[in-house]
Amino acid sequence: MRPICLVIVALMACASPLGQAPHAVASPPARVTTKPLILEKDEGEKRARRPIQGSSPAASAFFLKIDPNNGGSRHFVMGVEEMAPGGVIPMHKHLEQDEILFLQNGVAHVTLGGQQRDVHGGATVFIPQGTWISVKNTGSEPIGVVYVFSSPGYENYMRCTSVPAGKPVRPMTLQERDRCMPAAHVMYK
Repeated sequence: MRPICLVIVALMACASPLGQAPHAVASPPARVTTKPLILEKDEGEKRARRPIQGSSPAASAFFLKIDPNNGGSRHFVMGVEEMAPGGVIPMHKHLEQDEILFLQNGVAHVTLGGQQRDVHGGATVFIPQGTWISVKNTGSEPIGVVYVFSSPGYENYMRCTSVPAGKPVRPMTLQERDRCMPAAHVMYK
């Protein structure tokens, strides 16, 4: 072999993985913090909403099922609750997340963007980010509501405006509620 060929072969050998020094070995992958979960109907992080001072509805309970704190999801938030007859999800919009609502049973009036519609058990509502949404239970039975967000954020608002189940529920002011909105990327009318 010519000397130049020997130099090229030697350089190729040094550049190959076999020629790497021990410290150049790839580091192990970062520790995974997500974990699979199987949750029954009454399992998850149960919380009670704090009502706005002067409003008549009693605090309602909800479960955060999957989010960064529950299961370690970096991509989804999922929760469930029962909306009492006459109960309302007030007009609001999410600034950074899409949302899906699944109404398991009952009858509700949904305002979504420029649409208004009465829906029944089994209805699915897709709410793209930045779209105004409101839901009112117009029936005589509680509605089982399942909600899924495309990314975390809103669960911060839900925790900020509620207390863990079993703790005293005290009303909050509109100013307290408004202080919870920026971190959750949500806006209420």
